[in-house]
Amino acid sequence: QVQLVESGGGLVQAGGSLRLSCTASGITFSLYTMGWFCQAPGKEREFVAAIKWNGGMTYYADSVKGRFTISRDNAKNTVTLQMNSLKPEDTALYYCAADHALYGSKEAADYDYWGQGTQVTVSS
Repeated sequence: QVQLVESGGGLVQAGGSLRLSCTASGITFSLYTMGWFCQAPGKEREFVAAIKWNGGMTYYADSVKGRFTISRDNAKNTVTLQMNSLKPEDTALYYCAADHALYGSKEAADYDYWGQGTQVTVSS
């Protein structure tokens, strides 16, 4: 049974930082591209960041470039999203996802497995 479990969400003031983590089980983690997506109320799920299976390539949405950093530890089956300089518009439910592909994708439909999400709320 595949499980992706996110943690690290919370309430933070604008300009603050949060560190999201996702731990995977039930898959050969090192064979998967890992991604983070977010969904705000009334909006579609949006791509945030992704990292290739070996960490050799990362991808970011334009809105988070320079503020967020994605990384992974294949020995611990964990992917992390460091979120700095947070803005109220970053408020959303953040999901971890796994894509069994060599190259990273920004399309939610390409991802095979999803976590339940962790809430990030940024106050102004």
